[in-house]
Amino acid sequence: MSKLATPRQAVQCITSGDRVFIHSVAAAPQALIRAMMERAPELKSVEIVHLHTEGDAPYARAEFKESFHVNAFFVGANVRAGIQEGHCNYIPVFLSEVPNLFRKGVLPLDVALLNVSPPDKHGFCTLGVAVDVARAAFETAKCVVAQINPHMPRTQGDALIHIDEIDYMVEVDEPLHEVQMPRLTDEDRSIGKHIAGLVENGATIQMGIGSIPNAVLASLGDHKDLGVHTEMFSDGVIPLVEKGVINGRMKVKHPGRMVAGFVMGTRKLYDFIDDNPQVLMLDIAYVNDTSVIRRNPKVTAVNSAIEVDLTGQVCADSIGMRQYSGVGGQMDFIRGASLSEGGKPIIALPSQTKLGESKIVPFLKQGAGVTSTRAHVHYIVTEFGVANLYGKNLRQRASELIKIAHPNHREALERAAHDRFHC
Repeated sequence: MSKLATPRQAVQCITSGDRVFIHSVAAAPQALIRAMMERAPELKSVEIVHLHTEGDAPYARAEFKESFHVNAFFVGANVRAGIQEGHCNYIPVFLSEVPNLFRKGVLPLDVALLNVSPPDKHGFCTLGVAVDVARAAFETAKCVVAQINPHMPRTQGDALIHIDEIDYMVEVDEPLHEVQMPRLTDEDRSIGKHIAGLVENGATIQMGIGSIPNAVLASLGDHKDLGVHTEMFSDGVIPLVEKGVINGRMKVKHPGRMVAGFVMGTRKLYDFIDDNPQVLMLDIAYVNDTSVIRRNPKVTAVNSAIEVDLTGQVCADSIGMRQYSGVGGQMDFIRGASLSEGGKPIIALPSQTKLGESKIVPFLKQGAGVTSTRAHVHYIVTEFGVANLYGKNLRQRASELIKIAHPNHREALERAAHDRFHC
């Protein structure tokens, strides 16, 4: 029997009550999602699980709540409203542990919907821009459905999936979702320069997507022999690779190679990783394993936050009781960097919101999640400087954090510190 099918035929393997995995970020297989949505009237209580995905997520809309419900491991903009409305939900979990939810049968999968590159002459497709948890998904799902997409780059590492491992294949011609490089503000550039000052030559860097990571990368042009071991990267690394700043020469694990679980950016980035032996796309259970991360020298991990309290507690995934994103890999890399020889775990954030509210606060908002504990945090960076909290007591931490808070809020923070710590 031929594996080739139309999208509608391919998603017939989904039945009511199934748990369905959807491929991550820019690999979200939109043709298969549309075909699944056409079956909404005949499906009941189908559980959808995935990380952050780009593009439309119609299954997260209230009108389809009888047919589909989402359990997201990371909350993107396309499911945020559904979580606020209560018909979607979020599973707090370290990114490194998501593959084991599938492999250990904690969340067994019935169907995996994937977006893969065309097969080579040996019959091997690849997971392209997102290996992350997708490898564990296709290894364990009872039924694997893949759209074969010429726009998907061929990637190396753990990305290979043979056509014999696919139950239904759908040929599509669907451009991948692109995320443009953000415009940098003066605050972003200042934060980037402060962090670049902490990055040593020969360091192994981890940073994600967004204005602050790109500001950091833009400030690293005079560095030497940097390596990359990160859960994801974007376009900002390309100029540094072309200039020879990123060469991986000093890495212990995978020297000369850039290691990631997924990428997200523009077509230029997708072309950069296409059949590029310098880039290894690996299982996120390995990429984000603290024992692997720590083996590289001077691991410098840069992660973001929504707010930080005066003791150093970091909230990065919620705004009070409103779920905004997810735990992701922050703790994996904060801990890995702190254990690396000469490593530096860094939390970076603007000193205040666009509405002028301080992001350094006396207490986290009611209902806020603690993404990184105060015991794990070393460096906090804003546009006003660097606070090194490592080895500092509570009073000293408060003092250091107030110094990098926005001047408009320092007096109020000083009063709060006095009331709490009698300093």
